[in-house]
Amino acid sequence: MSSTERFGYEWNKYSDIDSNYKKQFKNWTHPLESDFFKGKIVLDAGCGMGRNSLWPLKWGAKEVIAFDFDKRSVEAAKETLKDFDNIRVDYKSIYDINWQDRFDVAFSIGVIHHLKDPKKALQNMTKALKPGGTLLVWVYSYEGNEWIVKFVDPIRKNITSKLPLGLVHFLSYFCSIPLYILVRFFKGSSGYLGQISNFKFWHLHSIVFDQLIPDVANYWKKSEVEDLFKQLGLSNLDIHQPPNKSGWIIIGDK
Repeated sequence: MSSTERFGYEWNKYSDIDSNYKKQFKNWTHPLESDFFKGKIVLDAGCGMGRNSLWPLKWGAKEVIAFDFDKRSVEAAKETLKDFDNIRVDYKSIYDINWQDRFDVAFSIGVIHHLKDPKKALQNMTKALKPGGTLLVWVYSYEGNEWIVKFVDPIRKNITSKLPLGLVHFLSYFCSIPLYILVRFFKGSSGYLGQISNFKFWHLHSIVFDQLIPDVANYWKKSEVEDLFKQLGLSNLDIHQPPNKSGWIIIGDK
């Protein structure tokens, strides 16, 4: 079962909007402000249950087109975004999109690092942008996540990505319960653990589950991200970590 299908299971199960999703989106798109999206035509590549499309729509985007390659994710996103009439959610593969010079902004949050061919996906997203349009991507970083790479990723790669999803969901409790206790009683003042310290238990459990299910998960060093994005020919390319120091934010103009 591919990562897309496994994430479809997740978004079908965890389709509620949590109050922390807004803060997460702002963290993943830092330092862009909400008015960046106002009046723009936006592409959300790999939308999941639609939680990231929600904020550009609320902040005045002219139009948003979102897509995912799992029908359960698409249905969940349509439900999440049903109150907006300027949104379209499509069932598409990022490898097959053929838009050209169409969007002011094309973003992908938490998707590119799960792909077997990230270069092709990024090339397709760049083609979809109008000249002068902005590509915005958030991916896992190696820096700041070394402990995940050392201890969690081998378990995902060799065991949990191959197990039935219902079983992985159950096994995730053996990590999410201790994590919930840890962040509740030993809150960090900053960083990722500090950010998730106020999350509800189901949200933390979904994060643990999310880490254990994909068949592909790349934690890239900054030099690897630079190599991946330089081939796109973007101007004003900026690669930096978000405020919680987890992941890489990449912003560049076509």
